[in-house]
Amino acid sequence: MSPAEAIRVLVVEDDPVAAAAHALYVGRVPGFAVSGTVHSGAGARRHLDQHPVDLLLLDLFLPDGHGLQLVRTLRAAGHTADIIAVTSARDLAMVREGVSLGVVQYVLKPFTFATLRDRLLRYAEFRATTGEASGQDEVDRALAALRAPQPAALPKGLTPATLRAVTDVLRAAVDGLTATEAATDVGISRITARRYLEHLVTGGRAARAPQYGQVGRPELRYRWSGH
Repeated sequence: MSPAEAIRVLVVEDDPVAAAAHALYVGRVPGFAVSGTVHSGAGARRHLDQHPVDLLLLDLFLPDGHGLQLVRTLRAAGHTADIIAVTSARDLAMVREGVSLGVVQYVLKPFTFATLRDRLLRYAEFRATTGEASGQDEVDRALAALRAPQPAALPKGLTPATLRAVTDVLRAAVDGLTATEAATDVGISRITARRYLEHLVTGGRAARAPQYGQVGRPELRYRWSGH
């Protein structure tokens, strides 16, 4: 896709460090380009009046007003850019209000690059649907592109609570950890810890590599992959 065909994204985020990170994330996703970065609702309005934008990555808590109020103002002014809301708020009433204003996705802070990439690629898939639907199934597929997949059922013998515990210690381990270390941290057996770690690897949320330098058979070291 040429730069002219890329989906143009305006990052609206009051925290300059977070704004720079979000812009960096957007720039790493194929098919997307950063149109600009602004830190207020007023800055967003000025940018939209001067530059074509397809999508706003919009923080809902801005220094000069709520993000959804900004969306209302933009719609009244004729701006039709789609919205992906970025927020730490978990108020479902706010989510419903956002949907009524045309917010196509919500991303909860803090989020990883992989999370935003997934939402952007789903949005791109939805945006690419054109023409007339042949029936209800095709309409359903187009709308389903915006929805995140349902979490897969855990293999027999694994529990959500222990998976969360193993996930937490793995994410906190800057240099990764072995099944033995995970077992000690969580309070489970090494074999059980390894089952959970392997489940995370299978799901793409962790990576593993042999740990050398010790006598005997090398042990696998697991690292959180950021997904």
